[in-house]
Amino acid sequence: MEAAVVEIRDIAGHAGQEVVIQGWLYNLRESGKLLFPLFRDGTGVIQGVVVKAAVPPEVFERVKGLTQESSVRVTGKPRADQRAPGGFELDVSEVEVIQRVPPEHPYPITPKEHGVEFLMDHRHLWLRSARQRAILGVRHEIIKATRDFFDNRGFTLVDTPIFTPAACEGTTTLFEVGYFDEKAYLTQSGQLYNEAAAMAVGKTYCFGPTFRAEKSKTRRHLTEFWMVEPEVAFAHLDDVCKLAEELVASIVEKVLEKRRPELKVLERDVAKLESVKVPFARLRYDDAVKILQEKGSEIQWGGDFGATDETILSEQFDRPVLVTHYPAQVKAFYMATDPERPELALCVDMLAPEGYGEIVGGGERLADYDELLRRVHHEGLPQESFEWYLDLRRYGNVPHAGFGMGIERAVAWICGLDHVRETIPFPRMLYRLKP
Repeated sequence: MEAAVVEIRDIAGHAGQEVVIQGWLYNLRESGKLLFPLFRDGTGVIQGVVVKAAVPPEVFERVKGLTQESSVRVTGKPRADQRAPGGFELDVSEVEVIQRVPPEHPYPITPKEHGVEFLMDHRHLWLRSARQRAILGVRHEIIKATRDFFDNRGFTLVDTPIFTPAACEGTTTLFEVGYFDEKAYLTQSGQLYNEAAAMAVGKTYCFGPTFRAEKSKTRRHLTEFWMVEPEVAFAHLDDVCKLAEELVASIVEKVLEKRRPELKVLERDVAKLESVKVPFARLRYDDAVKILQEKGSEIQWGGDFGATDETILSEQFDRPVLVTHYPAQVKAFYMATDPERPELALCVDMLAPEGYGEIVGGGERLADYDELLRRVHHEGLPQESFEWYLDLRRYGNVPHAGFGMGIERAVAWICGLDHVRETIPFPRMLYRLKP
């Protein structure tokens, strides 16, 4: 009977049985008549044991001549060994080499230290490292938990366009592209289209790439990133504040439940994540400014918070904090204002703890047709490009609210990463378009 092909993560269920693992050589250690190859297959790593006296000479020599990242099919029997990575070793009986990396052109990423630019230039290979695979696993879990959260609460996924005719967040951060005989722009957000979808299905979300042409080189910025954006009809600011904190707490709970091994690889302090429970603290902008000024910030009322300000605020709490009611002048044209204080927007930013900054931004949308039209003109936006958006206020208008959560910011915080460039497989930054 032919041995079953199994994944390393499932190896515990095949102890003592002959199995085949398909993967790559991660490392090789020799000790006299023993070889200890480490194999990886994308689901885990297992140490093989090759005993010279127990295998044909050609098998021993074949393994001995393997180079890092050579691709192989390995036959053997797994057995429990608590000292081994993953708790199992593989007694190897046969190795088929699919492709041997030539020794004269060795795999470029070795266990030695490499500079960031070198690793980014070799991002397509760097993804194979244990740390990067762990980040990919956590990112996957965050995305799955996000989708499950909304799907289980009756939201309908509605995909929004990547080509748009006009700005959503600000005309200075647009990527302009040719669109046949017209100009178009890469989307900054799916939110405006989400508002249309919410009037059709009640509760909606979109999930896709967004683009910002900000010439920023900070550790928090990418020019292309992924964002989930829910929008809810008949909702107000408090409703989306509650929705946002429940979403983030649910994501953290799922990552802790499913991805402890990856967090261990990343040396993440999970105790800090375990404190992320609802409810989160809430601050009005007015109070946040007072706290910042007391802590030595030069922020003045009316200004938006910089990265340092966000860090100072988040350090006061052991979980994310919601800051609401910013000055309307620093928020987008579509944001509703507080009836009692029209100079304030009915908006919310969620700041992650440990200095990771804003991960959620949103609020209540402006429902008044005349005021929305005035703001379109005030922002210098072409009315003809927003006629469809104005239609949402002409026909069946209701209070509605929503937010956007940046996946990469969430990954950086939950993984405890220093820079957002490691949160996405192939980052796009101010001076980085390859690979």
